[in-house]
Amino acid sequence: MTCSDCAGQEDSQPTESQPRSFAERVRGFLQSAQVRLAEVLGGGPAGRQARFSAALVALAAKMAKADGVATQGEFEAFRQVFAFDETQLTRVRALYDLAKKDAAGFDAYARQIARDFEGEDDLLEDVLDGLFHVAKADGAVHEDERLQLEVIAHIFGFSDQAFEAILARHVDDGARDPYRILGVTRDIEDKDLKAHYRRLVADNHPDRMMAHGLPAEMIRIANDRLAAINAAYERIARARNL
Repeated sequence: MTCSDCAGQEDSQPTESQPRSFAERVRGFLQSAQVRLAEVLGGGPAGRQARFSAALVALAAKMAKADGVATQGEFEAFRQVFAFDETQLTRVRALYDLAKKDAAGFDAYARQIARDFEGEDDLLEDVLDGLFHVAKADGAVHEDERLQLEVIAHIFGFSDQAFEAILARHVDDGARDPYRILGVTRDIEDKDLKAHYRRLVADNHPDRMMAHGLPAEMIRIANDRLAAINAAYERIARARNL
């Protein structure tokens, strides 16, 4: 890839101080032309938004390759979740295909995103949910994909308990533990459980996703996430007679 098309485009990009939606961040790389992977990892000419978008494309491709085969269905799932301008499909596909050659090096892209968006846990959780959606495109989250997602979650700063809660929302192992889905222990007091549940509902409400400018498929994922949270709380509430 060359960056000969990049000349003069950087000035047209919004400044780093301007708030940008999740979807706009994804489109940042595409709007600033083709940024070489070496620049993305090296933190060179590419700006933060460009690094995020390029790293996200590559991370999704390498996650899809984790089980040995990156399918067309997984790329289509990626297109649904991480919406981008369809006029840029050729550029996105070129970067995706380059990154999916093997699963090695995924952690470098995860660290790039983690560094650039440290402390933005909502956005990082959205990325994980989107990657789970890509992993499930072939009907299941395979063990190698789960392990890679766990490493990514830890790089993003999520605890084992937080990852288990995210995993439980996406993977039905035959007996979903409602406490695991909510990310709490069984000895939690009733009042603390209620307060924790209210925070989860507020943090995961689809309206928050809409305010971030996320694509329709991410809104659907948010609805599924909230439904899992509500169902888990209702099971616990019935058992505790709350």
